[in-house]
Amino acid sequence: MATAYSLDLREKILTAWQNQEGSQRQIAERFKVSLTFVYNLLKRYRETGEIAPRPQGGDRRSKLKGENEHLLEELVKEKKDIYLGELKEKIFERTGIQVSESSLCRYMQKLKLRRKKTVTVMREC
Repeated sequence: MATAYSLDLREKILTAWQNQEGSQRQIAERFKVSLTFVYNLLKRYRETGEIAPRPQGGDRRSKLKGENEHLLEELVKEKKDIYLGELKEKIFERTGIQVSESSLCRYMQKLKLRRKKTVTVMREC
Protein backbone atom coordinates (compact mmCIF):
# COMPACT_ATOMS: atom_id res chain seq x y z
CA MET A 1 0.00 0.00 0.00
CA ALA A 2 1.27 3.46 -0.87
CA THR A 3 1.97 5.81 1.99
CA ALA A 4 0.81 9.41 2.06
CA TYR A 5 3.22 12.20 1.21
CA SER A 6 4.74 13.84 4.28
CA LEU A 7 3.39 17.05 5.75
CA ASP A 8 6.80 18.64 5.13
CA LEU A 9 6.58 17.96 1.38
CA ARG A 10 3.01 19.22 1.29
CA GLU A 11 4.08 22.46 3.00
CA LYS A 12 6.94 22.94 0.50
CA ILE A 13 4.55 22.48 -2.43
CA LEU A 14 2.07 24.93 -0.90
CA THR A 15 4.80 27.51 -0.22
CA ALA A 16 6.14 27.20 -3.77
CA TRP A 17 2.65 27.73 -5.15
CA GLN A 18 1.96 30.71 -2.84
CA ASN A 19 5.29 32.31 -3.85
CA GLN A 20 4.36 31.79 -7.52
CA GLU A 21 7.50 29.75 -8.18
CA GLY A 22 5.98 28.17 -11.26
CA SER A 23 2.86 26.55 -12.61
CA GLN A 24 1.28 23.55 -10.94
CA ARG A 25 2.93 21.37 -13.59
CA GLN A 26 6.36 22.87 -12.89
CA ILE A 27 5.89 22.48 -9.12
CA ALA A 28 4.88 18.83 -9.63
CA GLU A 29 8.01 18.19 -11.69
CA ARG A 30 10.23 20.03 -9.19
CA PHE A 31 9.01 17.97 -6.23
CA LYS A 32 8.66 14.74 -8.28
CA VAL A 33 4.98 14.22 -7.57
CA SER A 34 2.06 13.92 -9.95
CA LEU A 35 0.26 16.94 -11.31
CA THR A 36 -2.97 15.45 -9.98
CA PHE A 37 -1.55 15.35 -6.45
CA VAL A 38 -0.57 19.04 -6.65
CA TYR A 39 -3.94 19.99 -8.15
CA ASN A 40 -5.89 18.08 -5.47
CA LEU A 41 -3.69 19.38 -2.64
CA LEU A 42 -4.17 23.01 -3.68
CA LYS A 43 -7.89 22.53 -4.31
CA ARG A 44 -8.29 21.03 -0.84
CA TYR A 45 -6.26 23.88 0.68
CA ARG A 46 -8.43 26.50 -1.01
CA GLU A 47 -11.66 24.77 0.08
CA THR A 48 -10.79 23.71 3.64
CA GLY A 49 -7.44 25.25 4.57
CA GLU A 50 -6.13 21.70 5.25
CA ILE A 51 -3.10 20.06 3.68
CA ALA A 52 -2.49 17.19 6.12
CA PRO A 53 -3.05 13.71 4.71
CA ARG A 54 -6.47 12.24 5.33
CA PRO A 55 -6.76 9.01 7.31
CA GLN A 56 -6.38 5.92 5.15
CA GLY A 57 -8.83 3.05 4.99
CA GLY A 58 -12.04 2.65 6.88
CA ASP A 59 -13.94 0.52 9.30
CA ARG A 60 -14.15 -2.92 7.76
CA ARG A 61 -15.85 -4.69 10.64
CA SER A 62 -18.95 -6.60 9.71
CA LYS A 63 -22.36 -5.14 10.46
CA LEU A 64 -23.78 -8.61 10.94
CA LYS A 65 -22.82 -9.98 14.33
CA GLY A 66 -24.29 -12.30 16.95
CA GLU A 67 -28.08 -12.47 16.58
CA ASN A 68 -27.92 -11.05 13.07
CA GLU A 69 -25.52 -13.78 12.03
CA HIS A 70 -28.11 -16.34 13.13
CA LEU A 71 -30.82 -14.39 11.30
CA LEU A 72 -28.87 -14.72 8.08
CA GLU A 73 -28.55 -18.47 8.61
CA GLU A 74 -32.29 -18.75 9.34
CA LEU A 75 -33.29 -16.78 6.25
CA VAL A 76 -31.13 -18.92 3.99
CA LYS A 77 -32.44 -22.15 5.56
CA GLU A 78 -36.07 -20.96 5.20
CA LYS A 79 -35.66 -20.31 1.51
CA LYS A 80 -32.73 -22.09 -0.11
CA ASP A 81 -33.01 -20.21 -3.40
CA ILE A 82 -33.28 -16.70 -1.94
CA TYR A 83 -31.73 -13.92 -4.00
CA LEU A 84 -29.18 -11.62 -2.38
CA GLY A 85 -31.49 -8.65 -3.03
CA GLU A 86 -34.32 -10.38 -1.16
CA LEU A 87 -31.97 -11.31 1.65
CA LYS A 88 -30.78 -7.73 1.90
CA GLU A 89 -34.38 -6.46 2.14
CA LYS A 90 -35.41 -9.03 4.77
CA ILE A 91 -32.39 -8.20 6.94
CA PHE A 92 -33.23 -4.51 6.69
CA GLU A 93 -36.90 -5.14 7.54
CA ARG A 94 -36.05 -7.18 10.62
CA THR A 95 -33.00 -5.32 11.95
CA GLY A 96 -32.83 -1.90 10.28
CA ILE A 97 -29.26 -2.70 9.19
CA GLN A 98 -28.38 -1.92 5.58
CA VAL A 99 -25.91 -4.37 4.07
CA SER A 100 -24.68 -4.51 0.48
CA GLU A 101 -25.24 -7.60 -1.61
CA SER A 102 -21.49 -8.07 -2.00
CA SER A 103 -21.08 -8.00 1.81
CA LEU A 104 -23.83 -10.58 2.15
CA CYS A 105 -22.13 -12.78 -0.41
CA ARG A 106 -18.77 -12.57 1.41
CA TYR A 107 -20.45 -13.18 4.76
CA MET A 108 -22.29 -16.23 3.42
CA GLN A 109 -19.02 -17.63 2.06
CA LYS A 110 -17.41 -17.07 5.46
CA LEU A 111 -20.26 -18.97 7.16
CA LYS A 112 -20.21 -21.61 4.39
CA LEU A 113 -23.88 -20.97 3.63
CA ARG A 114 -25.01 -21.99 0.18
CA ARG A 115 -28.01 -20.94 -1.79
CA LYS A 116 -29.27 -23.55 -4.20
CA LYS A 117 -31.46 -22.32 -6.99
CA THR A 118 -34.42 -24.49 -7.88
CA VAL A 119 -34.62 -25.33 -11.54
CA THR A 120 -38.01 -25.23 -13.18
CA VAL A 121 -38.37 -27.69 -16.01
CA MET A 122 -40.48 -26.50 -18.91
CA ARG A 123 -42.69 -29.16 -20.46
CA GLU A 124 -43.26 -29.30 -24.12
CA CYS A 125 -46.89 -29.38 -25.20
